[in-house]
Amino acid sequence: REAPVPKMVAPCLLRRAVLTVPLFFVLVLLFMEPVRADQEAGTAIPAESRPCVDCHAFEFMQRALQDLKKTAYNLDTRVRT
Repeated sequence: REAPVPKMVAPCLLRRAVLTVPLFFVLVLLFMEPVRADQEAGTAIPAESRPCVDCHAFEFMQRALQDLKKTAYNLDTRVRT
């Protein structure tokens, strides 16, 4: 026959877990090496040669408009034939 588990064991284990888990995360954060901004993957492109966000949006909208014009032309020629 098994011995009964004392009623105080569960709260004690819960208290220990509540204290241990945050301590573990603090230790992990202390020993992790911080990621620097210059560690980005790929080749860095200087800011002078990169187009601005507005230029990207404008080019995207131009391409989308050209695609819409081509699609409309193709649909128009299908309807006429």
